[in-house]
Amino acid sequence: MTAIDGVTPATDGAAAGGDPALSGHVIVYGVRGVGLRTVEHLHAAGVGTVVVHAGPDDVDPVADALLASWGVPQVTGRTREALVAARLDTASAVICVPDDDLKSMETALLVRRVRPDVRLVVRMDNSAVGRALAEATGEDSVLDVAALAAPAVVEACRGARPRRMVLAGQTFLAADLTVDRPATLRELYGELAPIALSRAGTETLLCPGRDTAVQPGDRVTAIGTPAEFVARHVPHIPPEPDARARRAAGTRSASAARAVELEEYGGPPGARTLLRSLIAEADRPLRTTLLTLVSLVVLSVLVLQFGYVKPDGSHMTVLDALYFTVETIATVGYGDFSFAHQAPWLRAFAIALMFCGVVMAAIVFALLTELLVSTRLARSFGHRRAARTKGHVIVVGLGALALRVVQDLLAAGNRVVVVERDPDNPRLGQVRARGVPVVIADATYAAVLTNVNLGAAVAVAVLTSDDLVNIETGLAVRDQIGDRWREVPVVLRVFDRELGAAVHEGFGFRYVRSTEALVAPWFVGAALGLGVLGTFHVGQDAFLVGCLTVARGGGLEGTAMQELATARTRVIAIRRAGTGKMENPPRSGTRFAAGDEAYLVGPYVELLGVLRRDTLGRDAIASWPRPTPQSDGAGSPGTARPADPGPPEAAPARAPLWQG
Repeated sequence: MTAIDGVTPATDGAAAGGDPALSGHVIVYGVRGVGLRTVEHLHAAGVGTVVVHAGPDDVDPVADALLASWGVPQVTGRTREALVAARLDTASAVICVPDDDLKSMETALLVRRVRPDVRLVVRMDNSAVGRALAEATGEDSVLDVAALAAPAVVEACRGARPRRMVLAGQTFLAADLTVDRPATLRELYGELAPIALSRAGTETLLCPGRDTAVQPGDRVTAIGTPAEFVARHVPHIPPEPDARARRAAGTRSASAARAVELEEYGGPPGARTLLRSLIAEADRPLRTTLLTLVSLVVLSVLVLQFGYVKPDGSHMTVLDALYFTVETIATVGYGDFSFAHQAPWLRAFAIALMFCGVVMAAIVFALLTELLVSTRLARSFGHRRAARTKGHVIVVGLGALALRVVQDLLAAGNRVVVVERDPDNPRLGQVRARGVPVVIADATYAAVLTNVNLGAAVAVAVLTSDDLVNIETGLAVRDQIGDRWREVPVVLRVFDRELGAAVHEGFGFRYVRSTEALVAPWFVGAALGLGVLGTFHVGQDAFLVGCLTVARGGGLEGTAMQELATARTRVIAIRRAGTGKMENPPRSGTRFAAGDEAYLVGPYVELLGVLRRDTLGRDAIASWPRPTPQSDGAGSPGTARPADPGPPEAAPARAPLWQG
């Protein structure tokens, strides 16, 4: 390695600073986790990339080996000098994705000061800081990983239901449909845009043509407006709520809300549950002290009842004796009873009673106070509420992603129970404040899963930051859930691609998700000018919904959709430049014009390929071989695979490591 202006290239002969011709590239600052996946996607899309390491802790031998195999230059050193060596002056975009929010903010502000015109994308986990940073770096430049990944987990937990998205103010739905008779997709679903076709024993067919023949039992994922679904008499599509219904839902009475709470968590977290928790958590010293104090009170009542003589010569009743005993132990002394004129032995007993009573009462108060303020009570309180909850989603782990998943599930009306190992997790207070039962325990144990009423749960999301812990917990859940295994969605967060594939195929987990794989396309799309609007899964295939503004003089201007060289991207709507009119669905002969906003859906590699074609210009793609697409009457062509590999710049040099 050789030093360049105080900066050390991470790979021999690949230093960004050593290539004066380097321009139009993307700089990725930070390579761990999301950064590595972002570089992978950029490389697959044929985009020139330079990696700048975010400090010594950012250097990983495994990641370095992958980057070297892809031919991606790496630069290490102080941030300012490293960015200069990476040719910030000629870069088209900078993506800041270190794990440290402070480093991310510092680098973003530096980049914006040096290059105000460069496209900037910043990872920021703290939402409040992110909103403030966006004011300085630009609107939509700051992305929250947890907020981007959570919808995919929530979608899996809530099961197959229409995914709602808003494109240019118009609502679209992506719904899973089951074919009930032999026909073509066009005959069954008309204007609805099919984006996936699943058949038993075969691979999922992405973006099939509308003239594709289907058989009963086939599953089709289609996109369209609610009105288009209704027009095709598709069942189980919820109607769009009108304003009156939304207002009624927002003004639900307090009594109804209370009834929902009673139903959701098996009863209110009131005095009965608190008392049971207190009894369960009372340790041996407290129980022993309480028993001794009660025994002392009983003894005193008996002695006073038969030994105390009132001025009129009568003896105390049981109530009087109990009253005087408590009065004596509490050292209140109202003057209505006195030991002054009693027998000497009774006065000696009073001395012992006052001394022992005060000591025992003080110990009880001290132990009880400790119990009330201890985390043990909170744990017991959560255990007992969780054990009584039904129809809930169990979330294991409480990191940033899990917290966002919990919030989104609650917003969607789901009941949630959280299992977390660390009693000092700072996020515990946030979920408890929302009324969510929290169990501090290890979810890999069968007894813990029983305590959170796994048998009555509707979904489980295992979201800790440790792959092996997640897999171990998932296997424990599968073992305990028994016959309901195929009915209850179990979502596993697994980062490693090989491990995730093995878990999916070997153990039958249907929902294996990688946070980094889910959010990396957002960063890539934002850096390249594709507005990513959402993500969703069809089986194990991840789809992106994006908005592309057709560039003047670009490769898409004047191009008809049937001329697109990719067969796995759907253009579901176009908003025309100037008029703002939405064309939905666009026809195969529809031509793009400069300034049009095209709303596309498809695998991220395909969408990035379309984006690259727009940026290259028509002269650069005029000589490409045209596909022989299967016309579908609307949207993009409908073959299962692209008819040509596309331009060299867009062809993936290596298959992605992880498809999410």
